[in-house]
Amino acid sequence: MRIFSKKNIYLDYAGATPINKKVAQKMAFCEKRFFANPSAIYKDGVKVREIIEKSREKIAKEINAHSDEIIFTGSGTESDALAIIGVIKNYELIIKNEKTEYVIPHIITTKIEHPAVLENCKVLEENKKAEVTYLSVDENGIVNLEELRDSLKENTILVSVMYANNEIGTIEPIEEIAKIIRHFRKTKNSREEKENHFPIFHTDASQAMNYLYTENIEKLGVDLMTFNSSKIYGPKGIGVLYKKRGVNLVPLYRGGGQEFGFRSGTENIALIVGVSEALRITDKMKKKESERLTKIRDYGITKLLSLGDNSNYKVILNGGKQNRLPNNINISISKISSELLVVELGARGIFVSEKSACKSDDENSSYVIKAIRKICPRGEDKMEGSLRISLGRDTKMGDIDTLYRKLKYILEKYSKWK
Repeated sequence: MRIFSKKNIYLDYAGATPINKKVAQKMAFCEKRFFANPSAIYKDGVKVREIIEKSREKIAKEINAHSDEIIFTGSGTESDALAIIGVIKNYELIIKNEKTEYVIPHIITTKIEHPAVLENCKVLEENKKAEVTYLSVDENGIVNLEELRDSLKENTILVSVMYANNEIGTIEPIEEIAKIIRHFRKTKNSREEKENHFPIFHTDASQAMNYLYTENIEKLGVDLMTFNSSKIYGPKGIGVLYKKRGVNLVPLYRGGGQEFGFRSGTENIALIVGVSEALRITDKMKKKESERLTKIRDYGITKLLSLGDNSNYKVILNGGKQNRLPNNINISISKISSELLVVELGARGIFVSEKSACKSDDENSSYVIKAIRKICPRGEDKMEGSLRISLGRDTKMGDIDTLYRKLKYILEKYSKWK
């Protein structure tokens, strides 16, 4: 049975996924039966605590981690903030305790990170809490590894590079980045009397969990990893932060000391059970679903790019076809507003998302598209933005044909008025 009405085609799975039926059923049972405070020491409270810890163990098992390395948060954004700000605060604490000279810590990230990373880096930068290097990417959105090597320095304490981009679907070479960081760390340690765990490597894997390799966190080589339940057909309102043993963070705020002291507040058992079950189902179907969606994606790219044939519009693919998430198609169409196209498609029951391209005063403008194009296109081929078409478990090949027909009609309609 289709999740959405036959009249509607949902193609914004990168924005949010519908909750899996089995996940929803488990959550409903937990909400009805297990409502006691997990910090209580009587029977019902102990049972709730057991369920939470079992869910934590399940998530740890899926990524080959230890259960005490899994921290539940309120969202992917909060997980990113805890990782970034937590590392900075811990560095400040180390300097204070060791009474050594304070050097402003250095962070390395990329120009195309999610706002959950970029905005926290900017705030730290503005408040003189950190200096930040924003790495360039090529026309496909791949980070420049040589620039990364050259940017590493004595006071670099954190590198944050997303596993896969939320707009253009670019898959970053996380394992290679991890090797570069490990090599630098070893070289740095050889010059110092005691071992230094900096720089710490963080990745936001929110878009990656459905499709990419996460089965062995040690092999990936990251120290901190963020993911979000709402991107893996789980409930909204819960995120996860993997924190490798030996990596120290200072919490964003204080309270009752839940989640190993990193995220105080009474735990929501239904959400925790939900994200645990969602990840289990995701990992079970990951390989087949990735193969299925890759075929639909490639068909969709070919079909949508053909819209530019024998028309007054130029259609380009944003990001490369290789090293791309199986569910991501991102295109720009010249001489027509992407926002207008989203509205027109939505009126016809097709739901996609958009970003404007080059309006510097537009808060909705896409810094990701700007980064891969290097400069804002000018002249008659100016691209007015981008359409992100993100596929999911309910997407069929026929949905692409419907999208193509509707989009073709809309473009023909507006070409008469040009």
